[in-house]
Amino acid sequence: MRLTPRSALALALAALALPTAAFAQEASLPNLGESPAQREARRAAMTPPVLQEDEQLQAAIGSDARPAADIARDVYRHPYESLTFWGLTPGMTVVEVEPGRAGWWSNILKPYAAATGGTWIGAPKPVETMGVADGAADMVLVARAFHNWAQDGRTEPYLAAFFKALKPGGILAVEQHRSEDGLNVATTAPTGYVPESYVIRAAQAAGFVLEARSELNANPADDHQHPFGVWTLKPVRTSAEDDGTNALTPEQRAAYDAIGESDRMTLRFRKPG
Repeated sequence: MRLTPRSALALALAALALPTAAFAQEASLPNLGESPAQREARRAAMTPPVLQEDEQLQAAIGSDARPAADIARDVYRHPYESLTFWGLTPGMTVVEVEPGRAGWWSNILKPYAAATGGTWIGAPKPVETMGVADGAADMVLVARAFHNWAQDGRTEPYLAAFFKALKPGGILAVEQHRSEDGLNVATTAPTGYVPESYVIRAAQAAGFVLEARSELNANPADDHQHPFGVWTLKPVRTSAEDDGTNALTPEQRAAYDAIGESDRMTLRFRKPG
C-alpha cells in the first residue's frame, strides 16, 4: 500500500486522536441565507470532532491501484476526511449515484467495500433503479450532480428515490459545487454551481433531516465567476469554446489553475428513524 503525504498525515492524526479543524460542528446549524462573512464566522467557531481511525479506508485511499490522476486530486477533495465526516463505516451498503466513467469515488469505495464485507452499488439512473431493495442502503452518495438535475427537473424524483432506498437512519452524503446563496438556481446551475440552500431545502422536502454541514471542501479563492463555468477550473480546465472562440491566454489559464478546484458544499443528511 502506498500512503500519500496527505493520507499519511490523516492516519497519524487519527492514531493520536487529534481533532481536525476542517469538520463542521454537529449542532447549532446556521440559517440557510447566511452571508459569506457570517459563514466565515461560523467556520471560525466550529468545534471539530475527533477523527476516528479507519485503517482499511486509509488502505483504499493509499492503494497503488488508484490512478495517479485521482491521487493528484486528493488535495482538493479530501477523501478520508470527507468519507469520515459523512459517516462511512466498515460493512456498509453504499449506493454511489451517477458515478461516471472516471469513477473517482468508486475507486475508493469499491475496494473499501470488498475489504470490509460491505457492498458498493453504482446507480447511473436512480429513478429507474437504485440497484438495491427499498430500505436496504446505509448510505447514498451524490457528488457534483445537482447542477445537472436542477436544469431538467430531476432533483425531486431523485431525492425521493434516495429516501426510499435508504434504511431508517441511513445517510445521504452530498458534495456539490456551491454558488453564493440567494441566487436563482436556474441562473447558476448552467455554470455548474447551485446554492447550498437549494440542496438543503430539496432534501428536507423529500423527508431528510440535515444533520451536519462542513466547510471541509470550501475554496474561498473560487469566486464562481468563470468564462466557462466551473469547468474553467481543474480538473476539466476548459480554455475555449467548442469553435475555438473566447480562448484564454496563458496568463489567464495560469490564474484559473491557481484557484484549484471549485468551492463546494459538504452535507450530511439522515433519513429519520
